[in-house]
Order: sequence, then structure tokens, then C-alpha cells
Amino acid sequence: MNEWIVFNLLIVGFAVLSPMVLIFLFFVSAPYGRHIRDNWGPEINNKWGWCLMEVPTILLFLFFYLIGDTTYLIVPSFFLLIWMIHYIHRTLIFPFLIRGKNNMPIIIMIFGMVFNIINTYLQARWINTFSNNYSLNWLLTLNFQLGIIIFVIGFVINIHSDYKIRNLRDPGEDEYKIPRGGLFQWVSSPNYLGEIIEWSGWAIMTCSLPGLIFAIWTFANLAPRAYANHLWYLEKFSEYPDKRKALIPYIF
Repeated sequence: MNEWIVFNLLIVGFAVLSPMVLIFLFFVSAPYGRHIRDNWGPEINNKWGWCLMEVPTILLFLFFYLIGDTTYLIVPSFFLLIWMIHYIHRTLIFPFLIRGKNNMPIIIMIFGMVFNIINTYLQARWINTFSNNYSLNWLLTLNFQLGIIIFVIGFVINIHSDYKIRNLRDPGEDEYKIPRGGLFQWVSSPNYLGEIIEWSGWAIMTCSLPGLIFAIWTFANLAPRAYANHLWYLEKFSEYPDKRKALIPYIF
């Protein structure tokens, strides 16, 4: 089958599945982290599970990028750079900073890995093969300039919020605490908000359907998770700020 047909079938499949995932995850919270539960099968150390789940985003993106048609052009190379900045941190740094000791069900790792394999293929092949738009002049477009600003803002929010969460507890402590400061003043999961903002910026700067589908999937995956976290905080802490929302300040 022609690769372009396969590519578009995957795009359509992702577009159809994303609202289903959004609805499903509002009813069934993924069992990892503070939401870990029994009866989800064999488990793996959460640090190594996270690393293995995310590693296709580095290896496959590099592979698909290097076999593409515009490998040496500046704009696709820039997209490669910012993708790698995010995912090297997400794959090789973030997991080993996690202080929680809960394991991850292997089935969750596999689901995440499958998504990452397909999504990485779609993003890399679009950027370096199927799109013919990324000449040097793309850097002067409003899409690129607005998108990169939004991406950087989201990246900073994500990194800063993860830092605040990691440093809630002193060494040796294992109880949960209410996160405060930064965007935690307004929402329970600003780290998720930051990641949604990041990939919205990616969608804008690449001006691509694969980028848009990725941003939608990010929201579909993380919005229910943020809501579950919010309910968890409200249940666990009677003094939890009642004006704080789950994900979007003042709205949700």
C-alpha cells in the first residue's frame, strides 16, 4: 500500500479515537502515580516504565527524520531540535527525577509506547517528507513566530510545575502535600496545562494536521487526568483551595 495512504489512514484513525479516549478517561483514570490500583496486571518500576514508554519519541523521530527528503533544510532541522529538547528531557531526565515509588502497570506502558510510535511517525514524516512548505521563509510567517512563542511558554510552565511538585517533600518524606506557587495558584495540574500549551504551539508553528491531531490527543489524555487529580486533592485535603480549578484557570 502507498505510504501516503497509510499516513492518512493513521491520521483519520487518530482523529476518530481522540474523543473516545477523552470520554473514556473521564470514567476510568489511568492507573499510575497517585491513581495506581490493583488488578491491572504485571507492573514495572515507574522510572524505567516511563523511560521505555517515551524512548520511541527519540529513536524513531531521528530514524524517520534521517530517511526523509528535507533532512538538511533549516526549518525541518529546527523542528527536530525542539522536538528533541522536549523528549530528551521527558525520556532521559524527567523519569529519574520522579520521587514517587509506585510502579507502573506494563499495559499502561505498552499503550503509551504504541501511541508514541504512531504519533512520532506522523510528526516526523510530515515535517521531513510529506510537507513542502518549510522553506527558510517559513521562519518569517506568523504561524511559526506565534507557535514557537506558545511552545516555549508551555515548556517553561511544564518544567517549572514539575519542579514545584518534586520539591514538595523533603528527602525521606512520602506523604502528599498541597502544591502552591506558580500556576498552582489557579489550577491543580499546571504541568498538564503546560504540555497542552506546548503541543498547541507545535501545531501552530508546523501548521499541520498531524500537529493539530497531536494537540487534540494531548488534551484528550491530560484533561481527564487533571480532573481526576483535582478530585483527589479535594477528597484528601479539606483545606484545599476551593477557587482552584483542575486545568484551565477560572474555567475548568
